[in-house]
Amino acid sequence: MQTLGNKVAYITGGSKGIGFGIAKKLLECNMRVAITSRHMNEAKKAAQSLSDDDSKILALESDVTSIESQTQAIKKVVEHFGQLDVLVANAGIGHFASIEDLTPEVWKKTIDTNLTGVFNSVKASLQEIKKSKGYIITIGSLAGINFFENGSAYNASKFGIVGFSQAIMLDLRKHDIKVTTIMPGSVATNFNDHEVNEKDAWKIQPEDIGEMVVNLLNMHPRTLPSKIEVRPLKPAK
Repeated sequence: MQTLGNKVAYITGGSKGIGFGIAKKLLECNMRVAITSRHMNEAKKAAQSLSDDDSKILALESDVTSIESQTQAIKKVVEHFGQLDVLVANAGIGHFASIEDLTPEVWKKTIDTNLTGVFNSVKASLQEIKKSKGYIITIGSLAGINFFENGSAYNASKFGIVGFSQAIMLDLRKHDIKVTTIMPGSVATNFNDHEVNEKDAWKIQPEDIGEMVVNLLNMHPRTLPSKIEVRPLKPAK
């Protein structure tokens, strides 16, 4: 088992949902964590609920669609914590419509956030990750291998994440950097304006993905699970 204490993680979209669940579990392992949101008040509120120790948690306002924004965020992480060991590229949005109704604006926003946003996060953090021989984890989706009606923009972005992540895994393992894509099915989050309630108990919980990230970080250095599909044990009733 690897020692996670004192390692630093940068989690995009960490103020809620899967990103928040991952941050919670990493903090429980004594890691130091930076979380981002497009809105600073949301990032600060989430950070305060996770920890009251500024030496453990850092809230950042950052936009994954901007390489400049990601570069500045990584700079602040290193200034605050002194290093970067783990990138969790999690931020994403969902828009679902028939190609007949899908507008160019919605298509661009989905691809810019879900796919180009991952590229921007990886590119901005790469030099620091190379220094630490760290870990890059991208949060994809089973929608990255299973297409569905009204999913053209979302499917395209998630299929792209899978391809991108697996390709950079091959690029970066020569530098002793691990890259893993986690591809969840139904997760109990407020994604796409869904209101989480007791009916979502059958779904994967955000903390379950957090535990998976901890397990990946604890895995022996010689072992690399490059792609993980995870789904609820039982289908929706």
